[in-house]
Amino acid sequence: PVQVAGTNSLQRDGGGWNVQRDRDAYTSFGGRSDRGKSSFFNDRGSSRPRFERGGFASGGGGRWLDDSRDEEDWSKPLSRNERLEHELFSGSNTGINFEKYDDIPVEATGQNAPSPIDSFHDVDMGEIIMGNITLSRYSRPTPVQKHAIPIIKSKRDLMACAQTGSGKTAAFLLPVLSQIYTDGPGEALQAVKGGSQENGKYGRRKQYPLSLVLAPTRELALQIYDEARKFAYRSRVRPCVVYGGADIGQQIRDLERGCHLLVATPGRLVDMMERGKIGLDYCSYLVLDEADRMLDMGFEPQIRRIVEQDTMPPKGHRQTMMFSATFPKEIQILARDFLDEYIFLAVGRVGSTSENITQKVVWVEENDKRSFLLDLLNATGKDSLTLVFVETKKGADSLEDFLYREGYACTSIHGDRSQRDREEALHQFRSGRCPILVATAVAARGLDISNVKHVINFDLPSDIEEYVHRIGRTGRVGNLGLATSFFNDKNGNITKDLLDLLVEAKQEVPSWLESLAYEHQHKSSGRGRSKSRFSGGFGARDYRQTSSSSSGTFGSRGGRSTGGHTGNRGFGGGGFGNFYSNDGYGGSYSQQVDWWGN
Repeated sequence: PVQVAGTNSLQRDGGGWNVQRDRDAYTSFGGRSDRGKSSFFNDRGSSRPRFERGGFASGGGGRWLDDSRDEEDWSKPLSRNERLEHELFSGSNTGINFEKYDDIPVEATGQNAPSPIDSFHDVDMGEIIMGNITLSRYSRPTPVQKHAIPIIKSKRDLMACAQTGSGKTAAFLLPVLSQIYTDGPGEALQAVKGGSQENGKYGRRKQYPLSLVLAPTRELALQIYDEARKFAYRSRVRPCVVYGGADIGQQIRDLERGCHLLVATPGRLVDMMERGKIGLDYCSYLVLDEADRMLDMGFEPQIRRIVEQDTMPPKGHRQTMMFSATFPKEIQILARDFLDEYIFLAVGRVGSTSENITQKVVWVEENDKRSFLLDLLNATGKDSLTLVFVETKKGADSLEDFLYREGYACTSIHGDRSQRDREEALHQFRSGRCPILVATAVAARGLDISNVKHVINFDLPSDIEEYVHRIGRTGRVGNLGLATSFFNDKNGNITKDLLDLLVEAKQEVPSWLESLAYEHQHKSSGRGRSKSRFSGGFGARDYRQTSSSSSGTFGSRGGRSTGGHTGNRGFGGGGFGNFYSNDGYGGSYSQQVDWWGN
């Protein structure tokens, strides 16, 4: 059967056809809507050879498995493919601060949890995985990997709370894939063959993946899929990805070439199941990544439909892993329903941010935000990537236009842009052609873009967890990053949480933020809790992790005038000239320190 392989390359980065940022050329192409319909786009000179992304090279069990080879051992690596190897592994990087990672506390709770490993060689994952780990230049496991890999290898269910950027994708892919290589395809292979017998040789066969990974957003799904392709290199396992917003016919054709590990967003997966393209009868590994985010987005009915109301093996018969940055009530209920005698893994403090990120909070009035943003962008080096978060889609578009007119190469990503535009924008940002990306919260979750040096919260979010996710886009896998947030009267509701978070991550707290939190506290609580505030009692957090200095800062608040935090501190009259040295940041910058702390 002749098939155009690799039309996928289109879905990934839209080819390199839009190098100069010329909006007219961009829209006059026949609209943004005909994603993948005309062959016109498919041949748009994508930057890599066409068939590379398709079936030949994608590490799957050959294109069409000959019956004679079916019975072979899945744990033996296939031959190498130089070009694919280069494509898959050339981009991987490791952070500088990984050594610090070892101090991150990890606790595993649950009946007889397996002990953690210290290197990837402590647990036998087979030669395919070990080879790919070496190719990926992973020198040592991150804290979440040290614990999760042995837990998953010993076939236990897992609920892990790990901060973003902690290497959790590899933490579930490595052991799951290694288990699949060891066990082979089992009955699923017979089922696929049985199915195809009824419909002729390469009829519309139903695929029975052995492992399913659910992710909240398309971008995250693609990212996990890319990791899976790395670890499935030279194996017979063929990873596939399905997500909404892209051409479903293309995805169905891709599935029909074989699918052993499926990465999916919930909506599109339900669609595929209802079309009879995917059967979960033999799915023995289920992973929910960024589970809290999926519930926030309202995917719970779809998830329950996939897991509980279909043919997926019940808990106890399948192995289930949940990963989430936070662990609210709804997630606990989900864990109770989906997991069986699970081990709870808390990496670092649950819901905390990493200390690799320097966080700054700046008082900026609404109408000064744009000029302040320009100052920040000028202070940032030209080559480093900056991610700017705004609250609304309209805000994203208007800010992008503003920056574009000011002569900055920028692009934007939000829920109203088509999937194709989003991928194109991400590609331009990643490649550094547009080093500034304006984004709404859609883009905040799970996006792994290495070397984002600076995250700017142009509009602060209303809840602290969103803030944690946003700033987690920088400082990933051990690199250092900076997060600057613009704060003004509108953000009163996040004051207290923000303050706690800054103190906990040992960041510098501007004095006006303390006064604000103090006022806010007194407005809300009346007389009740005020006393404990001064004794440094933080209520909801572990005393041992609160540095002793923080309790002292509260005592000094009382004497400040309450007017201190309005616009007249530093930025109102002072202009921006004396930016680094004046009192605008709570006054702790000496002349010599620039914004990056150099």
